[in-house]
Amino acid sequence: MRHVSSVLRVFTSLQLTVVLIVLSIVLVLAATLDQVNLGLLAVQEKYFRAFIVFGRLPNTEIAVPMFPGGYLIGGLLLVNLVAAHIHRFRFSWKNVGLFLTHAGLILLLVGELLSGLWQRESLLQLREGETRRYSEDFHRNELVFINTSDPGRDLVVSVPETLVADGGTIEHPQLQFKVRVSDYMRNAALHTREQSPHASTTAATSGVGPRIAVQRLKSTYKSDERNVPAAFIELFGTSGSLGTWLVSTGLEQPQPFTIQNQTWQVALRPKRYYAPYSLTLLKVTHDVYPGSDIPKNFASRVRVRSDDGRDDREVVIFMNNPLRYQGQTYYQHQMNKAEGFTGLQVVRNPSWALPYIASIMMGVGLAVQFAFHLFAFIRRRRRATSPALAT
Repeated sequence: MRHVSSVLRVFTSLQLTVVLIVLSIVLVLAATLDQVNLGLLAVQEKYFRAFIVFGRLPNTEIAVPMFPGGYLIGGLLLVNLVAAHIHRFRFSWKNVGLFLTHAGLILLLVGELLSGLWQRESLLQLREGETRRYSEDFHRNELVFINTSDPGRDLVVSVPETLVADGGTIEHPQLQFKVRVSDYMRNAALHTREQSPHASTTAATSGVGPRIAVQRLKSTYKSDERNVPAAFIELFGTSGSLGTWLVSTGLEQPQPFTIQNQTWQVALRPKRYYAPYSLTLLKVTHDVYPGSDIPKNFASRVRVRSDDGRDDREVVIFMNNPLRYQGQTYYQHQMNKAEGFTGLQVVRNPSWALPYIASIMMGVGLAVQFAFHLFAFIRRRRRATSPALAT
């Protein structure tokens, strides 16, 4: 029992709260300084959406723990707050504002955790008259093998980019071949042999690879730039090697090949998220204020059709007026009226309402607690002044 009491005192102590707040301030400062090197997304993943922040020893690839991450600090703050309430505070109407404020803070911490785990952002690009039922991830990619032998449907086998980056051999029960990754580049520049006649020989022997020169580049972390990964993969069937292929997000079209009378395609592309409905771009509107290039109105008129046929309607998406449909929100993100092109940012966040609810709870709780103290102060002043007036 003595050990239990000691542990309980640690988790309910105000000293732990102060230490965790200081650690969170240091974490935010370090992440802000490192954002110049890593960019916003990488900083979020490294510092805030991790239990431990890892660093590398100088001149080595050895990762060592350096600092507690956002998940660990936030989790301990949550435990500290809940434990303090259970052990120390007793409910009364005088403390209802304090309880409501702390409950809002707990909900805010839980909401941030769920957003980090569940939130997903992607991009839907359309041209006028085009219909799509999928969006593409901003940063994650996938190696896909597409069996197009059946005219009625395609069989798609997706391999996460992380497995490609790890190298080695990749097998899947629906693939009639094995895949060996011989080289992977997180960022690369692709040029045709005509553009780079003096480029070194390529490892590719099949597809468009022999006609492409690949230049390895440093990874970019700028918010307005995207890495172009590339890899050399060798396919092995029952009769031996099918050749080595260059795959990259810089190649616009999948590359076909045939094995055992089956027609396949291979491509490295942005990861796709499919929906049980389709969006058709009907019209784009791009208005500017007269005599300037200042945007006045960005709007995309789209047609939404569900697969079950229950929903078929037109919707106009413009700034501050997104489309919310089946758990996803479509924001106006890009536009090129000359080409009849639009880009919609697609956000899926099942816990999007929790921060708003938490903020309302904290605001109401602070107002109620302030009102209690204000009325108590007024009553004390009245009692203090009443005897003086009587004399």
